[in-house]
Amino acid sequence: MKNLAAVTLGLLGAAALAQPRIEPPHWWVGMAQPQLQLLVEAPGIGARQPRLQGSGVRLKAVHRLPSPDHLVLDLELGAQARPGWLELHFEGGASAPLVQRYELRARAAGSAQRQGFGPRDAIYLLVPDRFAQGQPDKTLPAHIAERSGQRSNPGDRHGGDLAGMRQALPYIAGLGFTQVWPTPLVENNGAAYSYHGYAASDFYAIDPRFGSNADYRDFVAEARRHGVGVIQDIVLNHIGASHRWMQKLPSPDWVNQWPQYTETHHARMSLLDPYAAPSDQARFASGWFTQNMPDLNQRNPFVATYLTQMSIWWVEEMGLSGIRTDTYSYSDRDFLARWSARLMAEYPKLNIVGEEWSPHPAVVAYWQRGKKNHDGYRSSTPSMMDFPLHGALLASLTEADGHDSGFTKLYEALAHDFVYPAPEQLVLFEGNHDTPRLYSLLKEDAVAMRMALSFMAATRRIPQFFYGDEILFTSPAQRDDGRVRAPMPGGWAGDAVNAFTGQGLSEPQREMQDFVRKLFTWRKAEPLVHVGKLMQYAPEHGHYVLFRYQPGDKRRLMLVLNKNREPSQLALRRFPEMTAGVRQVRDLLGGPTPALQDGVLSLPARGAYLLELSE
Repeated sequence: MKNLAAVTLGLLGAAALAQPRIEPPHWWVGMAQPQLQLLVEAPGIGARQPRLQGSGVRLKAVHRLPSPDHLVLDLELGAQARPGWLELHFEGGASAPLVQRYELRARAAGSAQRQGFGPRDAIYLLVPDRFAQGQPDKTLPAHIAERSGQRSNPGDRHGGDLAGMRQALPYIAGLGFTQVWPTPLVENNGAAYSYHGYAASDFYAIDPRFGSNADYRDFVAEARRHGVGVIQDIVLNHIGASHRWMQKLPSPDWVNQWPQYTETHHARMSLLDPYAAPSDQARFASGWFTQNMPDLNQRNPFVATYLTQMSIWWVEEMGLSGIRTDTYSYSDRDFLARWSARLMAEYPKLNIVGEEWSPHPAVVAYWQRGKKNHDGYRSSTPSMMDFPLHGALLASLTEADGHDSGFTKLYEALAHDFVYPAPEQLVLFEGNHDTPRLYSLLKEDAVAMRMALSFMAATRRIPQFFYGDEILFTSPAQRDDGRVRAPMPGGWAGDAVNAFTGQGLSEPQREMQDFVRKLFTWRKAEPLVHVGKLMQYAPEHGHYVLFRYQPGDKRRLMLVLNKNREPSQLALRRFPEMTAGVRQVRDLLGGPTPALQDGVLSLPARGAYLLELSE
């Protein structure tokens, strides 16, 4: 059995030789594209001559890189390729030939047609290190640098893991969420401040402080049993300085290099600016994010293929429903077009959401699939994060109403949907791991928070919620990542307050948690917000009103956001297209329904009202 185990691990050559690292670690037969490119890493591997043994698979090309320790192999999986093991022989050199086995697997049934997340879903974003700890006594590999931390230090690791996330799945599903987006789970082996996950040191391994690849697979499977899909956060733009490549680059242009350290200036407009200086465009796209985040050069075709196959590998291996792409526009844009096209060719119903942190709808729209751009650029990424509408929503609830302020900003931001090819595919968020907490931005006004969440749930978007906001997490009003990403109470043994059970929550926290549960449980079952049309009316007298409707459905969904600090009246004749013939009004969340008399709604002071109108 020991010999069999050794064969399964793949090394058949002399024990004294270093086992090559091959990425992707395995692949599948029956993919839409039959080409597979392997990156092989081992001391002196570049001087060896590779030879392939396996039925239905052909070694098309061998690419020798400047590094003697790296080799790239192009394989073609023919129609006769079957699941099983290939043998890669590496011959030549001063030592004995090396034989490495490589596995081709069968795809899961229906994998190519998996359904990605969409307007029927609501997303729950969490930071794994800060959410819940289910396995406190993990044995960590010797190479892991940051092995522990203090929960009192916002920049330290706190110990959350996949086991804790898995235990919390009933809670997440019980709140009405149908997708979960964890910030990156792959290994980040920086000496400090490694908890956030955005500086990968191994693209193919779950960070052992979170668990293992098998633990992640179990988490995704368990989430599916709870009716929850998993969206993986993938970084294409950069790696961490602790990545092994930084000890010996496969080629000098594997990362973007400058005569002296050059950081991106974040001038994302330079890519679209018809008057942009080429030097500005180069600095934005090829400058490093930080000194600890080397900038990958996706113009190198081997880097581009590596990142593309890595993304496909996680979708196929774990059964994901989508990908969230960090720092989207910072990667080479031609690469992004090819990358997104390849993923959508493999998974036509998958969803990908990109992060483009811009307040301008035209900039966000540029990157969305279906947009006909001025420069001919074509993306295949279906979704983008809706930063413009997020900003307008915050402004609408913190500013006095005026011709260009308050509710007018919300109205006009939504009116800009004409620039998007598919506005219903955009992800609207109330907060995320990079923004101050919503409750704090709203000056701890729970009524305003209910307005924000009601709009997010009812409008023509995919809503994304940030963990902890259901129990009124606070933070400094200016960006402070460690405090924004606070630990979820109840996620650690001995916590006096437990968000998952309700133990120790204050009454305002309980009320908000109950509101979130009712809101997203309602949304999960309401087709008018999944596929319905939207009509909004210009705000007046402290009221903002939108409707969701569908031809053939006599019901109308009416959202009223009311800023008035005194009771007010809202005449339905103001909305003739949506209220003709209406005789009945019902609060959709089970609260008191505003009185309707002679076609006039009587509204209490300040609040959000989700109403069903019927004849």
